[in-house]
Amino acid sequence: MFKIPITKPFLGEEEKQLVSLVIDSGWVSQGPRVAEFEEAFAAYVGAKYAVATTSCTTALHAALSVSGIGPGDEVILPSLSFIASANSIVHCGATPVFVDINSETCNIDVTRIEPAITEKTKAIMPVHQMGLAADIDAVRIIAEKHSLKIIEDAACAVGSEYKGKRIGGHGNIACFSFHPRKIITTGEGGMVTTDDPAVAERLRRFRHHGMSVSDIERHIANRIIIETYPEIGYNYRMTDMQAAMGIEQMRKLPFIVEKRKQIAGIYDNELSKIPHIKVPKVSSYAFHNYQSYWIELLDSSPVRRDMLMMKLLEKGVTTRRGIMAIHMEKSYSRYKASLPETERISARTLLLPIYPTLTEDEQGYVIHCIKEILK
Repeated sequence: MFKIPITKPFLGEEEKQLVSLVIDSGWVSQGPRVAEFEEAFAAYVGAKYAVATTSCTTALHAALSVSGIGPGDEVILPSLSFIASANSIVHCGATPVFVDINSETCNIDVTRIEPAITEKTKAIMPVHQMGLAADIDAVRIIAEKHSLKIIEDAACAVGSEYKGKRIGGHGNIACFSFHPRKIITTGEGGMVTTDDPAVAERLRRFRHHGMSVSDIERHIANRIIIETYPEIGYNYRMTDMQAAMGIEQMRKLPFIVEKRKQIAGIYDNELSKIPHIKVPKVSSYAFHNYQSYWIELLDSSPVRRDMLMMKLLEKGVTTRRGIMAIHMEKSYSRYKASLPETERISARTLLLPIYPTLTEDEQGYVIHCIKEILK
């Protein structure tokens, strides 16, 4: 029997060597490798600027904060997302306003956004769920009409595209994750992309305690520089060791995305033959990186979602529940919302193993087990 995890980071000797070089250099905190990683990431997504942080959560918090989101403000987002999306809003003192999803894509239902707008609304946070791009243009039309900010939760979307352009390069603020379950990893880490030089500069200060100059600027200066703190910030700095990993991961990114698409294609072909399963639908405007592969169990299924997960685990196949519904968590019970599609999808979906080193035999075993349980 195989033992198959939900995912594996795609790391090798190249990352080890680059991290060792950073250690040998003596500069292990935020420094030149972070700047190099930022430049490579911005070029890849097609943004003018990229600012590295400690996680996507801190990236979202920083992006919201420098966008002026604070107490009394509201931010519209889907409840079907990891809880960090809403946490970043609450940490700013603002209020998350949850709207329902399009059940075909699991992304925000753009027809639900405008009815949720009030005089307190300051921003919209579309989530590119599981790497599948949300309808950015539709969100932008609404945002421009009501003078709202757009802050994309692109945690899962490195390598995904919307209308032929990579996520992060559409002119909005976008925030990415480098957690080990994401497409590329730095252990932990995040990135904010923007085309606005003023926003980029504020983000750099915000992640560095609000300090007026960076450590690199002080290091290369030929005079004494006494820093000032014109605004309150946080310590959201990425280390050069993490950035060294990220630089190599960027080189591997095209291969990683291609392998995931191949694996997803096999899942699509085989699992769509099972009458009890609905496989993911990819919008015509999207190029999907398949950060996750999910299936939805239909009413005809002889077992419910949690039972299928348990039976697969007994056979050595690790799965995860579908994306959570944030508004159903105890910590968000005060944010009342009626979101039937979100609740239905969250209860019926599960994530299957997908990663570049998943072999044909291992994937075949996963598919065999699902067919055997559901026959």
